[in-house]
Amino acid sequence: MITVHHLNNSRSQRILWLLEELQVPYDIVRYERDPQTMAAPASLRAVHPLGKSPVITDDDGAGTSLTIAESGAILEYLVETHGDGRLRPPPATAERRACTYWLHYAEGSLMPLLLLKLVLDRMSRPPMPFLLRPIARKIAGAVTAAMVGPRLTQHLDYLEAHLSASTWFAGSEFSVADIQMSFPLEAAASRAGLDGSRPALMAWLERIHARPAYQRALERGGPYAYA
Repeated sequence: MITVHHLNNSRSQRILWLLEELQVPYDIVRYERDPQTMAAPASLRAVHPLGKSPVITDDDGAGTSLTIAESGAILEYLVETHGDGRLRPPPATAERRACTYWLHYAEGSLMPLLLLKLVLDRMSRPPMPFLLRPIARKIAGAVTAAMVGPRLTQHLDYLEAHLSASTWFAGSEFSVADIQMSFPLEAAASRAGLDGSRPALMAWLERIHARPAYQRALERGGPYAYA
């Protein structure tokens, strides 16, 4: 049985979604972020030393249990072991290479920029001392304007162009690549300027949100701030 160690408002929502798409039974162990720091609780370190989410355990019922962390690794494991050929293009095809690319791009290229923007946006807020907030705001604004903002624009333009020519990220069929890309693009729509000026991306978000498995995952996972 698969157990998803699910942190609220986190990347683990993607794991629930994939399991719903594959119709694989699973259990959920829930964890809540610290409301002040938004950090995961220390209890997650009992599952994985880094205390990160998502992480799953897969118990074969015969005493063997695997613990797997990192969104991309979990998604690949699940489609390999439970997919029966679903949600991943055939090997040695252009679609499969595209699927692999987007699985890595989501966390390797896009999410670091979004996280940096989040940090910069919060620099002038508590616990930053009150007298230092104007200085922090000025520094953060300068870095965002000079580096982070232009690079995010470049990435969003790139993604808009891609989805203007392709229904889904790995081609004409929905795949695990779309599940992996959901979190950064939902985050971008929430806090990084993704809006109706990029209609292909917004239409893609509407398509994923309309999928029954996506909606079932929300019901199982609970409130999700980026949806």
